[in-house]
Parts: sequence; structure tokens; C-alpha cells
Amino acid sequence: MHNDKAGLRSRLLAERRELSPERREHAAARLATHAGSLARAGQTVAAYVSVGAEPGTRPLLDALRADGVRVLLPVLLPDNDLDWAEYRGPESLAPAARGLLEPTGPRLGPDAVCEAALVLLPGLAVDRLGIRLGRGGGSYDRVLARLTRRRAEPLLATLLYDTELLDTVPAEPHDLPVHAAVTPSGVHRLSR
Repeated sequence: MHNDKAGLRSRLLAERRELSPERREHAAARLATHAGSLARAGQTVAAYVSVGAEPGTRPLLDALRADGVRVLLPVLLPDNDLDWAEYRGPESLAPAARGLLEPTGPRLGPDAVCEAALVLLPGLAVDRLGIRLGRGGGSYDRVLARLTRRRAEPLLATLLYDTELLDTVPAEPHDLPVHAAVTPSGVHRLSR
């Protein structure tokens, strides 16, 4: 199974690197519209700052904040778990390990994600059953497990390019499904 995931990850990362800057920018704008439709003013949304060729989140983060949504962003801990801090605009982001940008505000603790009505997860692919293929670091597997342990039930959505919504993704017993994939073409509800 590990080799299946590794091969698929390599292929998807290569395809992302081939996307033109214009296509990435267009995708980010469309993602902001579609993912933004999943949140309402006054809610808390856990999101992330995209890096490299990931589907862009910057327009989405600013749109959510402008709409009165409280946005939490992850802070990578030394053990690969995630702490959280509130997003207060692009000027509140600072370079961090692994080429990431992280919020500079007060740390809220790993359980802060349990307050979110919507959790936007990075990924490389999602299948029709909601199985998400991440990068393999396990940070978001821990987030999903934490939500389950705390009996938190936010909407779980992965931001992707349209070609990354697949029929099947290799799964392992610990993989927890997401409810939706958000792509430039829209929100795709998934069977769980």
C-alpha cells in the first residue's frame, strides 16, 4: 500500500508543478468562491496557508476574514502535530520551517481546531468515498483523530485541483474520510 501511495504522490506533485502561474491564480480565485460558500459570519474555520504548487488559499483566507469568519491557521510543532493561531491578515504571517508561512499571534493549543465548524485540509487527492491522500507527514491524520476523539463534527473539506478528485485512493485502516472536495469547478459532496 505504501508504494501505491508514494507513486501516486509523486505523479500528483509532478502534475501540480506543471501548472502555469495563471492557471494556479485562476484556481485560487475559484476555490475562494466555492470554499467561502461553506462558511458563515461568526463561525470558526480551520484553514492553512498554501505553499508551492498547492491549490492557493490566500484569496480564500482574506475573503473569509472579510466576511466575518474567524480563521485559524496551523503552526507545525516539532512532533509534526499542529497548534493553531488566529489569522489576522497577510501581514500576520511569518516564514517557518519547511517553507511554511505561519500566523504570529498567540498559540491556542492543538484542541482549538475542535471549535471549527469547517476544517479545510490540504491534500493531493480525494476519492469518491472521501479518502484523502495527504503528503505523508501525518499532521492532518492527527487533526482528524483529535476531532473524532473530542466528538467534534465539523464539515471536513479538502482543497484540490479538478484532476485530483479520483475514483479511488489507496487507503489504510487509520484513514478517516472527508465530507467534501472543493475544486475550481465547485464543491463535491462525497459518500462516506
